Amino acid sequence: MNCPMKFHLINKIMGTRNDKKKFLFICPFGFICTISINRVFSQNIPERPNPPRLVNDFAGMLKAEEVNMLEQKLVAFDDSTSTQIAIVIVPSLGGYDKADYAQRLGEKWGVGQKGKNNGVLILVKPKTADSRGEVQISTGYGIEGAIPDLLGGDIVDREILPSFRNGNYYEGLDKATNTMMSLARKEFSASEYRNRAKKSSGKNIPFGLIIFIVFIIIAMASRGSGGSNNKHISTGGLPFWMLMGMMNSGRDHPAAGADSQVVVVEEAASAASVAVALVAVVPAEAGRSSIIQKKVRTKNKRIVK
Repeated sequence: MNCPMKFHLINKIMGTRNDKKKFLFICPFGFICTISINRVFSQNIPERPNPPRLVNDFAGMLKAEEVNMLEQKLVAFDDSTSTQIAIVIVPSLGGYDKADYAQRLGEKWGVGQKGKNNGVLILVKPKTADSRGEVQISTGYGIEGAIPDLLGGDIVDREILPSFRNGNYYEGLDKATNTMMSLARKEFSASEYRNRAKKSSGKNIPFGLIIFIVFIIIAMASRGSGGSNNKHISTGGLPFWMLMGMMNSGRDHPAAGADSQVVVVEEAASAASVAVALVAVVPAEAGRSSIIQKKVRTKNKRIVK
């Protein structure tokens, strides 16, 4: 009973006999084009070395001994937990988005244990004269319970980029892999890592902001004391050397593998906003206090008279 209905639907979709010929010609042609495009794009993704390694530096960013130290650590972790963490450093992404490239590379190389999909890939594209650096952490579905995909961005920002900005590429990758190994072993959870990272970032107050606040407190105390000391305090702005110190404290360092400079830029922006607010508020408060002092003195004089 179902056969006539099926043939009827096929004929209705394909239309006339000429349409059928076109359909039969277009389908293989489209299939061949799709395969050709995939082959062209797959050529930009390197083949996995044989014998396979967990740390592969195709861009020469790390020293040979640094590659070996990371390799030994990740192999030992793979043997003890069956969770694979791979590091791949490439000179170019070949036009891919970093997330797309990392996903294709992980699937092509088969990162993680077969059937468990528990691999983690750290992809790094170093910064060059005409292109910015890129860092991406991609996790398999089998490990997302311990290392959620969204947590990869936090690990990049907090563990990798600060070291990369100072030229310490091995240190950044070593810290990131240590963090992910601890998460996979469930030494702490993803939420605990985020909370700990927030607390530590709250302690990193820019040094220039501290100097600025101290200067403002001294200036307010001097203004409030009255007398001839007020004549020697400049009301036209901060000294030049202090402004330069504040700007230098908020400057960013060049990042080799950074696609974002979130941490340092946010700290500098917050410091600048606080500084602007203080510059606007403190003179007004100082003016109000001086007016109040004058009124009190006038009342005192009237009482004496």
